[in-house]
Amino acid sequence: MQTENVVNSLERQLDISIPMAMFEAEVGKRIQKLARSVKMDGFRPGKVPMKVVAQQYGYQVRQEVLGEAVQAGFSEAVRQQNFKVAGNPRIDGKPSPEGSQDMVFSAVFEIYPDVVVGDISVATIDRPDVSVSDADLDKTIDILRKQRVTYSVVERAAATADQVNIDYHGKIGSEDFKGGQAKGYKLVLGEGRALKDFEDAVVGMKAGETKSFNMTFPEDYHAKELAGKSVSFEITLNGVEEPALPAIDAEFAKSLGIEDGDLGKMRDEIRKNVEREVKRRIRTNLKEQAMKALVEAVSFDLPKALVEMEIERLQGYAAEQMGMSAEKAATMSLPTAMFEEQAQQRVRLGLVLAQVVQANQIKPAPEQVRALVDEHAETFEQPEEVVEWYYASPERLSEVEAIALEDSVVNWVLEQAKVIDKAMSFDELMGNA
Repeated sequence: MQTENVVNSLERQLDISIPMAMFEAEVGKRIQKLARSVKMDGFRPGKVPMKVVAQQYGYQVRQEVLGEAVQAGFSEAVRQQNFKVAGNPRIDGKPSPEGSQDMVFSAVFEIYPDVVVGDISVATIDRPDVSVSDADLDKTIDILRKQRVTYSVVERAAATADQVNIDYHGKIGSEDFKGGQAKGYKLVLGEGRALKDFEDAVVGMKAGETKSFNMTFPEDYHAKELAGKSVSFEITLNGVEEPALPAIDAEFAKSLGIEDGDLGKMRDEIRKNVEREVKRRIRTNLKEQAMKALVEAVSFDLPKALVEMEIERLQGYAAEQMGMSAEKAATMSLPTAMFEEQAQQRVRLGLVLAQVVQANQIKPAPEQVRALVDEHAETFEQPEEVVEWYYASPERLSEVEAIALEDSVVNWVLEQAKVIDKAMSFDELMGNA
């Protein structure tokens, strides 16, 4: 017998009764079965007295039977009530009613919320309208040149864009501070790797010169112990190297994978890559807006169990990104507060996506999956081998299918929402504006 209590909007409590007679009968049956095969010193196999078997294995058998009975009772109660259980139940024993021959257990658990997606047609989504101009292509080529810059020693004062080799020693008052000292440190002036006041002090120095100066760290400096602090530095400039960008010639084209060094082919290949990236960025932009529209169109409580599981998953991922071993990550749990908001957002979005997919019977088409595989394969020298690699493994292909499913949901949202084409420059889309 089961009785249900509503604790809150998502939490439920079920009281599960297990007849003592049925429980004892099952325990006896298992001990009898065990006695036919158990081996004990001083007894022939199968001849160990039942009383001895019960003394030796009774507790273990009773725990197994009890666990199975409670789980079976819980599963049956959940089936009868048509509950969708989120997470694992918390099961505790309860006092039996007076005169009852039953054992009673209380199962407290959460259920999935009812997710109802509101009117998406009220949402407005800006679709970026971007074209790649020759000027954008030239900027991209310039970036590729800068990535291949070389430096050569010069006998002159350091200037912006030069690479300098310096020794520096910083103090707060008369005390050294962490990270305030280095020897042979290489720095490209103007790249922003160091604070502007620090770089400005280096500009104009010549090799062999030493300079002392004071500066103040910004109030929002990432190292809190230095934020807003006044610091004195002594810098020695060891050497200056000026940059040299490679010429746009056949050798440069070959360095980008154009075997015959043809500059026309190089530009065509770069344009294809840039346009592929533009397409990807537009898709990402639309996806972010579509998911935001979906989340804003619903309101429901989140199961704590799902949020806690997502926090654990995010903690594990963060530990992995920090280079921690699984053993160290298990003993050094990162603060849950760091991940709670993100976990809530991910759980909410996951529940909404599942509802949209189910309610609208959304499925990615095979040709949609293949298009994504082909698009990714184009970035490799042997695209046909990449395609074969994906289709050789259902697990690998399922990752692409998941992306295709999300794209299908985005398309569904775009069909419902008010979509406005918004002219956007290449730099704006790329985040360079």
